[in-house]
Amino acid sequence: MNPNKMLWEKGDFTKIAASMRESGEALIKSLGIIPPLRALDLGCGDGTTALPLAVAGADVTGIDIASNLVEAGNRRAAAAGLNNLKFQEGDACNLEAVSDQTFDLTLSVFGAMFAPNPFDVAKEMVRVTKPGGRIVMGNWIPNDPTFVSQVLKISSAFTPPPPEGFVSPMLWGVDAQVIERFGQAGVPAEKISMVKDTFYFRPTGNSPAEFIQSFRHFYGPTMNAFEAAEKNGKVDELHNQLVEMANSQNQGASGATVIPATFLRVIVSL
Repeated sequence: MNPNKMLWEKGDFTKIAASMRESGEALIKSLGIIPPLRALDLGCGDGTTALPLAVAGADVTGIDIASNLVEAGNRRAAAAGLNNLKFQEGDACNLEAVSDQTFDLTLSVFGAMFAPNPFDVAKEMVRVTKPGGRIVMGNWIPNDPTFVSQVLKISSAFTPPPPEGFVSPMLWGVDAQVIERFGQAGVPAEKISMVKDTFYFRPTGNSPAEFIQSFRHFYGPTMNAFEAAEKNGKVDELHNQLVEMANSQNQGASGATVIPATFLRVIVSL
């Protein structure tokens, strides 16, 4: 089985995505969507960005490698009465079911960055996007001091070394890597812009420590870290590091949890 598929079907990312809904709405609002527009949300999860994109009037296809998230996305689309939104399984490294130059907008927020072959991902995103269209990515940044980058950094310290040839998904958060990958797909550097942006996790009713428990039980990379830590007798060490980090990052008042997460926003103009 595809290891990336196994990773994202392992947990239930919908439990994490529920605390990110405002971020998806804000991102789509910032893009200035003007229908008619055909859009692809790649690595879409259960539709944190795809659903507000469809509400804005775009004709949206969400593609994700995890069947459970595709099913959850289709349930959300049906519940919202959105006939212009569909979810289907697919691999960001090989969008074999998608024709060339299909979409006006190709979007991937914390999704395609986790696919194992980044040059293939860039090539596929360029291939399926129409000339004059846009590719927009949101990617976590290596060693960034905010929440998700730190969750992944701490978790990786408790996880066995990756297999030979592994390319860290965090490299999608490095300007030079982004330019090189899209460059090999035929996009000149002057057509690529990058800026750091920040959204806020707002897990309703959860303290920072409880929010970490959600990552422990529902987020594939953190689940793997805890499984490895259990074998090494380091569960408490991992748990304490994550909770300490989450508490230090929390900006919520009066018992609320509001935790910033900074990412690299990439815009490619074709």
